[in-house]
Amino acid sequence: MTLSDLTIEHVIETFELLDDWEERYRYIIDLGRKLPKLPEHAYREENKVRGCVSQVWLICEYDENIPPALSFKGDSDAHIVKGLIAILFLIFSGRRAEDILTTDARAILDQLGLANHLSPLRTNGLFSMVKRIGHFARNESAAA
Repeated sequence: MTLSDLTIEHVIETFELLDDWEERYRYIIDLGRKLPKLPEHAYREENKVRGCVSQVWLICEYDENIPPALSFKGDSDAHIVKGLIAILFLIFSGRRAEDILTTDARAILDQLGLANHLSPLRTNGLFSMVKRIGHFARNESAAA
C-alpha cells in the first residue's frame, strides 16, 4: 500500500487498533518509508523547515486540477519525523489553499495523541511543519 492509498481517517482508525505507543511509533515510521524520495535539487536551505530538531525539507507544488490544489513533498533525516511528514501530507496534500487554511491540524493531531507522546522538541517541530504548510497555502491564496 502506498501513501496515496491512505487517508488521515485510515491512520486514525489504525491508531485506535494498535495497543501501545511502541506499535504506533513503528506504524508512523512505516508511513515515513512510504514517502517518495525528493529530487536532489530540493535539498536546499530555502526548503528547510526552521524549528525542527531534525533536518526537514518541505516543498509545495501546485496541481492545476479542478479545483486547483496544493500538494507537498518532503523528507527528513529522522525516521519518526518522516512519518510525521507523511501524516501531515495525508491531512493537507491535494487540497485547495482555502481548505488548508481552515483545517484544524491541532485537533486532528490531538485525535492521534501525538502531542502527548512526542518530546516537546518534536512537537514544536511538528507544528513548525504545520506552520510552513500554512505559509505555502497563504501565499497561494494571495496569488489567486
